Amino acid sequence: MKDAGRPDDPTTAHPRPDFPQQEQEHPGWTGPMDPPPDHGEDSYRGSGLLRDRATVLTGGDSGIGRAVALAYAREGADVLFTHLPEEAEEARETVRLVEEAGRTAVAMPCDLREEEQCRAVVERAVAEFGRIDVLVNNAAYQMSQPDGIGAITTEQFDRVVRTNLYAMFWLCRSAVPHIPAGGSIINTTSVQAYKPSPHLLDYAMTKGAIVTFTQGLAQMLAEDGIRVNAVAPGPVWTPLIPATLPDTAEFGKQAPLGRPAQPAEMAPAYVFLASSQAGFITAEILNATGGTPLP
Repeated sequence: MKDAGRPDDPTTAHPRPDFPQQEQEHPGWTGPMDPPPDHGEDSYRGSGLLRDRATVLTGGDSGIGRAVALAYAREGADVLFTHLPEEAEEARETVRLVEEAGRTAVAMPCDLREEEQCRAVVERAVAEFGRIDVLVNNAAYQMSQPDGIGAITTEQFDRVVRTNLYAMFWLCRSAVPHIPAGGSIINTTSVQAYKPSPHLLDYAMTKGAIVTFTQGLAQMLAEDGIRVNAVAPGPVWTPLIPATLPDTAEFGKQAPLGRPAQPAEMAPAYVFLASSQAGFITAEILNATGGTPLP
């Protein structure tokens, strides 16, 4: 019989839908969210897995990115992370969490849709740290269009592709010469890569491309001792959700575990893939979907 109320029961360890219906302007903010997202502030305990690693993380101001920045810092890493200029207030909280862990935090506002700004991210990281041990391509853009393909404007399509694919490519191309053997690249794909929701058609397409890119680049860089992997989250409770989806009340209910993940539940996957514990793992997609089976 199920032991109701256990703190490690994955079906009840975090809030379950129904949630209050809520909407925000893009890119969304952590503060107004109900329930508030958990980034691991009170729960993540580091054990030195990434001691003195120099890490670069896109989209580190909130959501999964903030949780990864916090976890990396508590594992001993310094973190340079990007954010949109309008997300400066959110970024300050991530800086606080990293510095509270005793590590260096560099917050870099930029628009990753521009090639020169991606190049500048890498140049800044090398100037700050001298090298890049871990590159996490996490920033993404989505916008729900339930009225079909005709509602996806060229402007939206361009923004999705440039944010999710072009930026990843530009950052990898610029960073690889500065990643030593033993370093790694971790991309963020999605359950959408395998089970696309029609209202997220363009976003899902890019997430499928990220899977292919990850597996191909992993083979290309294997002889250099650089590992390339990806994490495929299922539904995760981040500011992107009330900012881009019309219905938040039942968000995550479709997962077999019956709820969305909290950002804190994604961070350990990124820690593992960046650490020497994953030394023989490359070209892998780590699925964190709450029970939805993926290939």
